[in-house]
Amino acid sequence: MTEAIRNPVEWSVDQMKNLGHALGEAGHAIGHTKTTLHSPAPTLHRIRTSELKDVIRKGFADYGAYRTDVIALCVFYPVVGLLLARAVYGHAMLPLLFPLASGFALIGPFAALGLYEMSRERERGVQASWANAFAVLKAPAIGPILLLGLGLVLLFLVWLAVAWLLYAVTLGPAVPVSIGAFARDLFTTGAGWALIIVGCGVGFLFALLAMSISVISFPLLLDKDVGLDTAVKTSIRAVRMNPGPMAAWGLIVAGGLVLGSIPLFLGLIVVMPVLGHATWHLYRRLVAG
Repeated sequence: MTEAIRNPVEWSVDQMKNLGHALGEAGHAIGHTKTTLHSPAPTLHRIRTSELKDVIRKGFADYGAYRTDVIALCVFYPVVGLLLARAVYGHAMLPLLFPLASGFALIGPFAALGLYEMSRERERGVQASWANAFAVLKAPAIGPILLLGLGLVLLFLVWLAVAWLLYAVTLGPAVPVSIGAFARDLFTTGAGWALIIVGCGVGFLFALLAMSISVISFPLLLDKDVGLDTAVKTSIRAVRMNPGPMAAWGLIVAGGLVLGSIPLFLGLIVVMPVLGHATWHLYRRLVAG
């Protein structure tokens, strides 16, 4: 049934109510975790790396089906990226520009919640728009979802702190005098290459941890009645059962985010929704119905 068009104020008030409900459920989850612990784990499938092509194809199909709706939903990603970049340049924190951009890989699974919901609605044959993405705020498992999301945000902040520490002990602690000077020191000195190699290695470990605990957790919490501990353990188990395909998926995500970030983050308008929708279909491949 088609809903009547409502004015923006009324719609915004409803979303604020949903957000309040979500925050309340998060507090409830903190105080009553025993009721959600140790729920039965779902059955997992082993997949082939070649199946990722179909996962990505379906991600593009969902993106194409929602067209400007998805673009409207995800336009804040490049906006946030541009604001972060401006903050970095304005506060002489240029060394954190790449860690900030790569941090999308850490918080992306949480930021894509609405996209999972849209793919699930389309899968069920429901005609949905970007507004349906906010239905996640009324999900029964919104408390555990927010707790896990908070964990990813904290992981992102720790990554930034570690990235700054690595810069301080290699090219720092003084801030770069210009972009050119920073690029020259980074690519033409031993300390710069040490920063690149060690930074990429440490960043890989952070990305591996984030993917392991969240790649399946968020879709699973939206789709089935499981506890937070079960969702996280299932996600880790899925990665362990499929090391090759999941490693390839991690490279696809990392490569897509890099390509999307290069043109002033504007490519994320396409990359983020496609990856978000594709993650839902990856979940469907891995978790038995």
